[in-house]
Parts: sequence; C-alpha cells; structure tokens
Amino acid sequence: VQLVESGGGSVQAGGSLRLSCRTSAYAINTYAMGWFRRQAPWAPEGLASVDNDGTISYADSVKGRFTISKDTAKNTLFLQMNSLRNEDTAMYYCAADDGNGYCYGFSSLIYWGQGTQVTVS
Repeated sequence: VQLVESGGGSVQAGGSLRLSCRTSAYAINTYAMGWFRRQAPWAPEGLASVDNDGTISYADSVKGRFTISKDTAKNTLFLQMNSLRNEDTAMYYCAADDGNGYCYGFSSLIYWGQGTQVTVS
C-alpha cells in the first residue's frame, strides 16, 4: 500500500500543523490507518488510528491535542496537531494495516510511509 506524507515543517510551541497522507481509494476505504512518530533513538510511538468503520483511538500523550480524520473523496488521511510542544518534535509516519480494517493495537499498522519531519521550537 502506498502512503505519502506531507505537511511537516517548523512551528513555534503552541502552534498547529496538519499532516496529510495520500493513499489509494481502496486503502482509505478498507484499511485501518494511523499515525506514528519517531524521536531518535527511541522506539516509534503510535499516536492515533482509525478503523475502516470510523472507530478512532488516541495515545494518551496526544489525546485532546491531535485529531485524526480521513477524507475518502481525496483518498487522504489527516492528523491535525494543535498546542504543539517541543517534545512533539519527531519524524511523523502514516501507517496502514494489512487490509483487515481494524486496528488491534498500533502494532497492527505494519505498512509505513516515508515520513515527514515536524520541528517545534
């Protein structure tokens, strides 16, 4: 499954960014999808996921600040990030499952895009 992220950049603390992940029409309607971030040297952190029935989950670290959504007409997954903090600085990745359509934990999201860098200062 092809996943192409965009929307990263540099922002001041307290600001907002919206990440986008372009994929196929089949993937956006069928796959469970979500967002990870990685802050070297630590392990990737699952942030948010959406199942193909619209069920959404968030990690506690971003709950209330980040919002995951998808636009099936545009074949695009989004991550709206508000109230950004220095510790949100990371490489952000879009991810998808194997086609099951349900995210049984972030580890089920096994296909990743190339990532987009977010820097908060």
